[in-house]
Amino acid sequence: MAQINPHINFNGNAEEAFTFYKSVFGGEFTEIIRFKDIASPEFPVSESEANKILNIALPIGNNVLLANDVPESMGRTNENENRSKISIRAESKEEADKLFNGLSAGGQIEMPIEDGPWGSYFGMFRDKYGIEWMVDFNPKK
Repeated sequence: MAQINPHINFNGNAEEAFTFYKSVFGGEFTEIIRFKDIASPEFPVSESEANKILNIALPIGNNVLLANDVPESMGRTNENENRSKISIRAESKEEADKLFNGLSAGGQIEMPIEDGPWGSYFGMFRDKYGIEWMVDFNPKK
């Protein structure tokens, strides 16, 4: 079965954001590659970009959340655009509350987590890094 692993672009704060995500989800990074790790005469890396993240991976359940810092030479990522939402399907109402409250801390809640008319316990927010999330618990699934 195919697996979907969201990948997020950041403007130099991927490591900070992923340290925050790790504090909420738990687990350990399975990969952290910095631009300096791939520097060579054929691929020079400026000192200001050296410690930025080329790739970082945080397993969450059977999936992996991935990210990188966009090099300054490629321009900035528009953090206010609708970058699509990352949807989390929780296994319990308690887990949904923990994830919603943890990830939304310092962010902007778009829809408080509550019982929805369609039978799910659901909420949406933009975290303090501008990433949009949906948290859902459906007791029928």
